[in-house]
Amino acid sequence: MAARNKLRCIAITDHDTMDGINAAHAVAERRGVDILNGVELSTECDGLEVHILGYCVDPGDHELQEHLKIFQNARLNRAKKIINKLRNLGLVISLEKVLELAGPGSVGRPHIARALLAEGQVNSIAEAFELYIGVGKPAYEPRFKYHPVQMVKLIRSVGGVPVLAHPGITCGESLIMTLIEEGLQGLEVYHPKHTPEMEKYYLNLCHEYGLVVTGGSDFHGVGVTGHGRLGEAVVPYKVVVELRALAAQNKMD
Repeated sequence: MAARNKLRCIAITDHDTMDGINAAHAVAERRGVDILNGVELSTECDGLEVHILGYCVDPGDHELQEHLKIFQNARLNRAKKIINKLRNLGLVISLEKVLELAGPGSVGRPHIARALLAEGQVNSIAEAFELYIGVGKPAYEPRFKYHPVQMVKLIRSVGGVPVLAHPGITCGESLIMTLIEEGLQGLEVYHPKHTPEMEKYYLNLCHEYGLVVTGGSDFHGVGVTGHGRLGEAVVPYKVVVELRALAAQNKMD
């Protein structure tokens, strides 16, 4: 899809896992697409869900993988709780089917939605979220989360570049300032849900504090609603160069 959309580079930033990185590199090389290693970590601060992107991280790093295992085990337990809640609502799906749909990566609500669709319990993935497993719905179960400062420091410690994902829909300036003080190195300025006013505001913050200006489509797969299309939000390739240079410096620090 990236090749068809004439994207020179894409970042793979799956939630709480890097299991798809090596496969992505293998396919992308044949298609002439550059892959930027990454991961998106789920955190929470003052009741708000905050996503921290880690760019240019090594999928084989032991310390990072230990933290990702904690995330993944928590995701599995969460999936079990959601399935039980669905069962109490009269919607029966098996954990085995959900894990089959998830494959080797982290299990999440989209896989549960797909299982519901496969079993004819809902008419679409969107319906699964809107009626049952979306935030505030009867089968919703909150995720296990670290504090964002912890993940910023973790990413820096393993030689990656920590970037705050879609700040316009997650947090205010106070938290951003705290994260900058603790080592944040970039803001996702360009995002499908950011308004022009938001983009201008975050662009100014990046210029003022010397942060990398990144962008992301937040593409979660074909048929998944509530997220952007692949390539909907783009930045110049020089951003990739900046991120890799920063990562190289972080590895030496």
